Amino acid sequence: MNNNDVLRRIRYVFDLNDSTMMALFASNGDEVSRSEISDWLKKEDDPAYVECKDQQMAVFLNGFISDRRGKKDGPPPAPEKRLNNNIILRKLKIALNLQADELLALVNHAEMDISKHELSAFFRKYGHKHYRACKDQVLRNFLNGLQAKHHNTDG
Repeated sequence: MNNNDVLRRIRYVFDLNDSTMMALFASNGDEVSRSEISDWLKKEDDPAYVECKDQQMAVFLNGFISDRRGKKDGPPPAPEKRLNNNIILRKLKIALNLQADELLALVNHAEMDISKHELSAFFRKYGHKHYRACKDQVLRNFLNGLQAKHHNTDG
């Protein structure tokens, strides 16, 4: 999954408007305009589509964590220059204060069968013998589970 897909899904699941998204970026020291956000949210086939870079996505996720969990004392954390699915999953887990069982239920929501041990491998440090890369399908299922849990589609 690319950063734009994740950004679109988070915006939809948590019903974030442009002002809220701008505030999340600003809370970590990155001023973005409404038009930048709009361009990131466009589909890839739209001529105005602009790719959301890893560092911008990291700033957004750090702001999302601060918004959901409260700001920590001191300067905001430095955004990562490179993101992968493991880091995105970890940041969302922190922001939503999810325990392993809750996270597992969200990932397995779409009938994907991942064990607790496989899930914990996604949160290991790169290079650890039990580290495992989080594939797009796992992150997508997690976001689908979040959508089912947090976004009422019944109207």
